[in-house]
This record gives sequence, structure tokens and C-alpha cells, in this order.
Amino acid sequence: MENFLAEMLGTMILIILGDGVVANVVLNKTKAQNSGWIVITTGWALGVVIPVFIFGTISGAHFNPAVTLGLAAIGKFPWGSVPSYLIAQFVGGFLGAVIVWVFYRPHFEATEDKDAKLGVFCTGPAIKDTASNFICEVIGTFILVFGILGIANTPMVDGLAPIVVGGIVWAVGLTLGGTTGYAINPARDLGPRIAHQILPISDKRDSDWGYAWIPVAAPILGGIIAAVSYSIIF
Repeated sequence: MENFLAEMLGTMILIILGDGVVANVVLNKTKAQNSGWIVITTGWALGVVIPVFIFGTISGAHFNPAVTLGLAAIGKFPWGSVPSYLIAQFVGGFLGAVIVWVFYRPHFEATEDKDAKLGVFCTGPAIKDTASNFICEVIGTFILVFGILGIANTPMVDGLAPIVVGGIVWAVGLTLGGTTGYAINPARDLGPRIAHQILPISDKRDSDWGYAWIPVAAPILGGIIAAVSYSIIF
């Protein structure tokens, strides 16, 4: 139960801060409106760092099914614990998105752009191309998971690793995020997408379920490929 709560709360905080920074930038009449991609990627990076500091010593701070499944695929995480971790992550993602909607509710009401409202919750491609979108998410998640595993090869002072993990997320967002919005995390996308579907958001559009499988399946594949590649090389 302790690990379940850590993964759920950690993912919830990740989404509160990550979806929160998107809302802050794209919704109308916020003080950070139109502040740009640098702000969004920085917010997401810090949104990872904070819960990793809080819960890393409890659950390992996965907060991402791609990480959990990748580690399980190479024997670094027990398969018996995978279902509870995944459930916790998806629940946390959903709860975090609900909190963001509550926090920014007046700004959702003041925003006419339906795509912007959806973009607060989940990712979408800049150019719709199924094969390319899928490959982008695979590669982005590969860099994330391979990087997380690889940083263990460098000795660090206590407390530095979470900052480096945040740096990896920041780097992926800055360099590879512009094509699909770099979901690189099924729980980060699916949980909030479900929240968008069921919340009484004023004048919202559909939740783009035709695209929704890509930010779930591609990160899982990318995470497993990364973990297996790492285990072969190292």
C-alpha cells in the first residue's frame, strides 16, 4: 500500500505541475499566457523532480508505466508489482488533471479555443502522421528510459539524481517535444484524457480518442526497447 500511495501521489503531483504549466501558458487571462515552450518544458521537468525527491526512496519514483514495464522486462522490477504500480499511476494522472481543472476553472471558461483546452490535459501531434507520431513517441521515451538507467553509471552525491532525471525530461521536451507534445508516459496522457472526457469543462471538444492509443502504446514500446538495449550494452 505504501508503494501504491507513493506512485499515485507522485504521479498526481507530476500532473498537477505539468498540466498546470500548460494551462498557465495556453488558457486565457492567466498571468503567464503565451509565455511559450521554454516555460512549458521547464515546468514539466520540475514537475518530475519534485515528486522524485519526495517518493524516490519509497517506490523508486517510476510515475510512468513505460519505466515500470521497461524495468520489469529486464528483471529489475518484479512483475507481480507491475499491476499495482500501473493502476496507481493512471489513477494519479486522472486525479492530478481533475485538480488542474478545479484550479484553472475560470480560465477554462474564459478560453474559446477548444484545442487549447484539450491540450492542457493530453498530447496531440503538430502534424498528424500516424507512423511518424508513433516513432517520435518511441524515440522520446527511449531517450528518457535509457537516460534514467544510464545515469546510474556516474557516481553522484546524494540528492543529485532527481535533478538529473528532471534534466533528461527537460532535454527531451526542448529537443524532441515539438512534434507530438512528448507524452513519453502513458499515465501522463491517458489519465488526464479520461478526465477531459468526463469533466464538465465549458464548451469542450471531443477527447481525440482516435489518437489516444499512440501516447500509450509507443512509450511502452520505447521504454522496453530502451531497457533491453541498456541491459545488452551494460
